[in-house]
Amino acid sequence: MGTTQEQEAQPQPQPHVLIFPFPVQGHVNSMLKLAELLCNAGLLVTFLNSDYNHNRLLRLETTDLHARFTRWPGFRFETITDGLPDDHPRSGEYLNDIFDSIKMITKPLFRKMLVSLRRSSDIRPPVTCIIADGIMTFAIDVAEELEIPIISFRTISACSFWAYFCIPKLIEAGELPFKGDEDMDGQITCVPGMESFLRRRDLPSFCRAKDLDDPTLQVVITETQKATRASALILNTFEELEGPILSQIRSHYPNIYTIGPLLALLKCRLSYSSPSISSSLWEEDKSCMSWLDSQPLKSVLYVSFGSLAVVTRDELLEFWYGLVNSRQRFLWAIRPDSIAEKEGNGQIPLELVEGTKERGFMVGWAPQEDVLVHSSVGGFLTHSGWNSTLESVFAGVPMICWPYFADQQTNCRFVSEVWKLGIDMKDRCDRRTVENMVKELMEERREEFMKSADQMAKLARRIEVLFSEQLT
Repeated sequence: MGTTQEQEAQPQPQPHVLIFPFPVQGHVNSMLKLAELLCNAGLLVTFLNSDYNHNRLLRLETTDLHARFTRWPGFRFETITDGLPDDHPRSGEYLNDIFDSIKMITKPLFRKMLVSLRRSSDIRPPVTCIIADGIMTFAIDVAEELEIPIISFRTISACSFWAYFCIPKLIEAGELPFKGDEDMDGQITCVPGMESFLRRRDLPSFCRAKDLDDPTLQVVITETQKATRASALILNTFEELEGPILSQIRSHYPNIYTIGPLLALLKCRLSYSSPSISSSLWEEDKSCMSWLDSQPLKSVLYVSFGSLAVVTRDELLEFWYGLVNSRQRFLWAIRPDSIAEKEGNGQIPLELVEGTKERGFMVGWAPQEDVLVHSSVGGFLTHSGWNSTLESVFAGVPMICWPYFADQQTNCRFVSEVWKLGIDMKDRCDRRTVENMVKELMEERREEFMKSADQMAKLARRIEVLFSEQLT
């Protein structure tokens, strides 16, 4: 009896969470927000970043990691290799290389690190929980071996995650693979909750593989199904936005935590004020904020295709012509590495140069969260990545959606057909379409879209309201 009492009297170890994102911008961004929230709740947090990404963050003048995290004595960064050389592009068609390298090279190093952290408990308590990116299920294997509880964090939308999960059902029903002669606007009826509006072209981009043995398709199927072994699933979304789809997912993942938008929760809990503290892997050109200050209310279309999309020179020019010909003001963020055909670079047509001088502003990378909430921004031409979509929802900014890959195809269908927050432009890229859709969003249907966007923004910001009420 005495021994039992002594055991009960022993203090429990302080909760220590290790957060491990997939090493690309969108995943790091949202999981860093989660790390701050957990620190705010009094937990010890170790954020496991790739060497490559961490070095990029440290080099950037606009990303002050010291200012952001010194408020949290319980926070620290650890780094691990992603297995790729520093000169690897890590974007576009080369993105799949990261999956291969982290499984082969990073996984054993991850296990070794956890064991080391356990042995060095005199310096810092051992890890008591892992929150790992849901597309790295090797972390579940390691956690189970070391008997550490693990939670999966999927950084994509609930609707796209559900589409991923239903891919085996699509294969069984003969909907996949595409044989090449299907009508891409044909309805897909094997994804519960989406039967009335999902088309072939709205399925995740992996579903366009012609062969079921396609390596990327197989990775998606395997990683999505294996994630059910985690203790719980975290999604950066909220019930008012994706409630019906979340109900479908809960039949397979009973323990779901919908904690989004993380941006809203972080702003209210940490009292962030604009401008925000960035976790961008690119140097942000904040001169665009001064340009926005000089523009009329809701007059500017912000254009960005995110951190991974790569466009051809022809696509770039078609977008550029469409923007200039629309005669709308625009702010365009174009990453230095976002143009695929470097050898095809030539002179920019004079009419584009002059049209941009008259009504446009171009930067290599922009402070997107601050741009979207700026009073002069009235629309967003986006790749429909989930972080960008949620940031636009939070800001109350309607969207034109041109998805690049993965979950983005499904996201943009929900933006246009379910949430009525914008226009779906997938699989089209010509100057006339761009011009017409920009005019539609910014002029012809402006009031309609702004009304829907404002209503959804109020729901997205409910976290701020509820938290404020708790404080009063």
